Amino acid sequence: MIARRVRMAQREADPNRMAELSLRFEEIDWRETPIGVISLRRRRDPLLEVDVYEVKLDDEYLMSSLFTVAEVELARLGLAGLPDTGLDVVVGGLGLGYTARAALEDTRVRSLTVVEGLGEVIEWHRRRLLPLGESLSGDSRNRFVHGDFFAMARAAAGFDPDVPGRRFHAILVDIDHSPRHVLDPGHVSFYTTEGLQRLARHLQPGGVFALWSDDPPDEDFASTLAAVFATAEAHVVDFDNPYGGGKSANTVYVARLRQGNAMRGA
Repeated sequence: MIARRVRMAQREADPNRMAELSLRFEEIDWRETPIGVISLRRRRDPLLEVDVYEVKLDDEYLMSSLFTVAEVELARLGLAGLPDTGLDVVVGGLGLGYTARAALEDTRVRSLTVVEGLGEVIEWHRRRLLPLGESLSGDSRNRFVHGDFFAMARAAAGFDPDVPGRRFHAILVDIDHSPRHVLDPGHVSFYTTEGLQRLARHLQPGGVFALWSDDPPDEDFASTLAAVFATAEAHVVDFDNPYGGGKSANTVYVARLRQGNAMRGA
């Protein structure tokens, strides 16, 4: 009886109102995964008058296209001081694709390997369900790799399944909220001296590790970076936040190896 009433109400609903709602909100896809239900949604933001794409895991928001300035800056700052041509780059965490797209916009980038733990996110890009899916999937320099970035960072084989032990000029990471606020307890060791030393083995001499963080600069983590890399900086990236009536900020850490040695203490 209840189901029949629902169907009757749907038939009797104002079609113009239903069309308006469909323009303002759409659940594009959802999947059951071992870690919960993941969904891709699009909504029309009434304040900014833009379409916002969001990824949720159960009731938690994982990704949003609303604020992407720092994700773009992650690529720009990470690649800024590298050689003029022939760069091989890893992006850890595909997400909505803004860091990957910014990396590919740098004409010095020869190859991009994007490691993403959620196969559904890769599929959404390949199916062009996300705004950057067409440009990322259609760029011959780009390759999606479905895998656990942190496990690959620990392993000697590294990030290229076809070339074990391959080294890269830059590794750009945007997965956890920050070094102190991780999505999974298994990620904690990555942000230690030992974890960063293992990561550094996958970089070319003079290579760069860059990390996005939602927290202000962390002096303890900066010290950990300095124990492994020749230089380490924390860049505060400000951006307009119309909802807060002012500015918000993220942090981008950029650490670089010495040219002659893979890492400090090597």
